[in-house]
Amino acid sequence: MWPAFPRWLIVNNDFTRYYLDIRRKQKRDTLFWSLTLVALYLGAGTLAEFNLYEVWVAIPHFFDYLTQIVPVLHWHVLFDDVHTKGSLHYWGYRLPIQLPLIWDTVQLALASTIISVLIASLLAFPAAANTHTPALLRLIIRTMVAFLRTMPELAWAVMFVMAFGIGTFPGFLTLALHTIGSLTKMFYEALESASNQPVRGLSACGAGTLQSMRFGLWPQVKPIFLSYSFMRLEINFRLSTILGLVGAGGIGQELMTNIKLDQYDQVSMTLLQIILVVALLDALSGKLRKWVVEGKN
Repeated sequence: MWPAFPRWLIVNNDFTRYYLDIRRKQKRDTLFWSLTLVALYLGAGTLAEFNLYEVWVAIPHFFDYLTQIVPVLHWHVLFDDVHTKGSLHYWGYRLPIQLPLIWDTVQLALASTIISVLIASLLAFPAAANTHTPALLRLIIRTMVAFLRTMPELAWAVMFVMAFGIGTFPGFLTLALHTIGSLTKMFYEALESASNQPVRGLSACGAGTLQSMRFGLWPQVKPIFLSYSFMRLEINFRLSTILGLVGAGGIGQELMTNIKLDQYDQVSMTLLQIILVVALLDALSGKLRKWVVEGKN
């Protein structure tokens, strides 16, 4: 009679075969998707006429433009009055005009983001698949927000400028509509990714639908909602500078005017202010998110 093999040896062999099968499947999947992505990349690059040689040749021209917008400053007149070329005052002589426009742009981005976050939060719960919403209502909301985010921002801006005239109100409507479309999708996907175990536990204890969402889903997705909202605030500030190019208010009009008049020193001053405000918004949003999620301490 053949000697009996130890049970642990049989189990170990089964596990080894299972592990090797999984590894082979992972390697096949990795190879398949890698080749697929390479094929898509090559196809898209061919259609877009992408050429690394042309990029390499054109890179110096990019730095030529950066050289043009760098202001000419001289140490011996650095702190002279506004009429002296090469001084800081001469470089920033349009600050009394640009700073209010920057402030208008910040307000535009903040107002559109706040109202959009509130509306998107209300739409996300019935749009999510795990909140027991009627399928027809869920389809209507998803279709509506898909249309809002599919329309390009510049297209919305041109339409509203033609309807309401030049100013910040067309920019506000443009940013609000596009942000509602984008945030609603992010929010309901975050809800669908949340665990349903707390919701089922609350329902088993007799909690209603609203109570289950409030105490089962909301604590899980609140940090994600905050992160997306703060990120969208930065995006809206940058977009508002672009919308100003078509007359939708903000610092973008000043930037476009300086570009058209070849006032490259003022282009650099405007870009510097935009960069500083974006960095400030990033720092403040990080602190505010930490304060809301983790508490005052």
